Amino acid sequence: MAMYAFMNCRWFYVGLFGLISVGLFACKMGRKSAPTSVKEVVDKAVTRLYETHKPEQLDTISQAYILQFLTESEKEVLATKYLTFDVDVPAVVSLMRDQNQKVIPFWLNGSGFQKTTLVVKNEEYTYEVWQKAVQPGTVQLGINGFDKHRPVYFISVGPQKPGDKLTITNVYPASQTLDTLRVGAFTYHDWSDLTLTEVPESLRGQMLFQTIRGRAREAHLVGALRKTVAPSQKRPDQVLLTWSDDPATTQAIQWRTAPSVEDGWVQYWKTGTTDTLSKQATAFRMEDRLLQNDRYINRFTAQLSGLKAGTAYGYRVGSKTGSWSVPATFRTQSATTDGFSFIWFGDTHKSPDWGTMARKTLERHPDVAFYSIAGDLVSTGLHRDEWDELWQHSGDIFRYKPLMPIPGNHDSQDGLGAWMYQEMFSLPQNGPTRSDVPTEQTYAFTYQNALFLMIDATSPIEAQTAWIREQLARSKADWKFAFFHFPPYNFEEDYRDIRREWCRLFDEYHVDMVMSGHVHYYQRTKPMFAEKPVASSAKGTIYTISIGIPSEHEVWPDADYAQVRYKRGPFYQHMTINGKTLIYTAYDKDGHVVDDLKIVK
Repeated sequence: MAMYAFMNCRWFYVGLFGLISVGLFACKMGRKSAPTSVKEVVDKAVTRLYETHKPEQLDTISQAYILQFLTESEKEVLATKYLTFDVDVPAVVSLMRDQNQKVIPFWLNGSGFQKTTLVVKNEEYTYEVWQKAVQPGTVQLGINGFDKHRPVYFISVGPQKPGDKLTITNVYPASQTLDTLRVGAFTYHDWSDLTLTEVPESLRGQMLFQTIRGRAREAHLVGALRKTVAPSQKRPDQVLLTWSDDPATTQAIQWRTAPSVEDGWVQYWKTGTTDTLSKQATAFRMEDRLLQNDRYINRFTAQLSGLKAGTAYGYRVGSKTGSWSVPATFRTQSATTDGFSFIWFGDTHKSPDWGTMARKTLERHPDVAFYSIAGDLVSTGLHRDEWDELWQHSGDIFRYKPLMPIPGNHDSQDGLGAWMYQEMFSLPQNGPTRSDVPTEQTYAFTYQNALFLMIDATSPIEAQTAWIREQLARSKADWKFAFFHFPPYNFEEDYRDIRREWCRLFDEYHVDMVMSGHVHYYQRTKPMFAEKPVASSAKGTIYTISIGIPSEHEVWPDADYAQVRYKRGPFYQHMTINGKTLIYTAYDKDGHVVDDLKIVK
């Protein structure tokens, strides 16, 4: 069973966004009235813990301590406001709880639920079944626990009297989806390949409330509080270049400061001149409420426009009332197709090993135009301390060369989306217009004579097919590349939906190369057409996989589609485009060539 299979997921994290306590919005301080939501209770509890406890005490918090720390009204909210709905006839609520969760939800026994001998299973977990008879009216259920146990409970509801027609209304959260409890149904929206394998006959056909594993984070307090190794300061840091528009005439610049710095500016100039221009930045107050030593930061984004193509610029970022960064430089895309190069990495997972290698790439290849990462930039995308590690390990390379990434399943984790990833980057907003494909996570850009399709494979696959076709059909580029996290050809996981939906378009419009990660090994396939190897790159697409961190594979089956494979990482890939010639070179961490390829059109 694939641990992260997102391709058929029916996303509903947008509706849950206000409930999940990942810290996007500032907590509501100083309110006199009783708390009304799980988020409000936990926001206030975390604030009180910071105010009254030393850091070493925060690491020892237990459920028993939390229950005596919370007020009675707060516990009432946590016991009743996690999931609510109305039933119109007498019904039985069945609650399926993972038997490996060490501590049962604090409210479960006292709310009338009784443990039965029934069990429900999928390929990974066995759930014990707790049941409660309810009368017509409102049903109120509480949190999964304080422990962030990822396989959260789910429920089914059926009438007490056989033959009664049960109607469920007023479901909260409103984005909660319903299905029928049966063998083959899935319960977690971020893991749609994990389907039920055993359902008792007495429960089959009941109304199934599906959920997402990320709901375990809503009241996470036990072992939850973290620290960052790089707290924000008044001086700007984490300076990062991206593009959100034409690489020849625009440049997006992002950076971080402590929340006390309220204004942000970029000063920039053509190198070799003294004529300095200024551009004000927009600010976003980012919260990670469980980050005890740096809960809030300000992230700034400035959009420079009207730049001259093929020109080197100096710049610095900062505040008119505070500190400024050390000056750095960037170069806009040339107005002519005089050739360029770029570097891409597979999974980086905020690794210091990757960071050491990444910093050396700029020393070895100082003329690259930009970088890309094919997903899984960090290991837990909603932990800002991991992003701090990523930027710390990468040094200054991204303040000199733009980074154009795509998200992986670790960046968009547990069904909660990749909002922190989105706020880190300013990227083109030209992706699919559908609501189930988040903006800036799928996008396209053209650099000289090459089209780059940057596709979010953690969003619904079919929802992006029409957009991919449109981009390929209208492109006049000599070279066409696609980046997305899940590799269509690998021996670990079968992404047949991607091959069916996207690879047939790559065949039709002749995409030259696809770059992926996820499976933690290196591979370059033979040219593929209609899912079979063909004689030359002129007749098919080459699919590549890379890994940016140390890796090892003990299982290593044959793969008839593979041209080159390595089971141990890390690697990076340097690609040069010069007119209608492509030179592809893969290097190990020491700069030794491990694979190379030349294509001439």
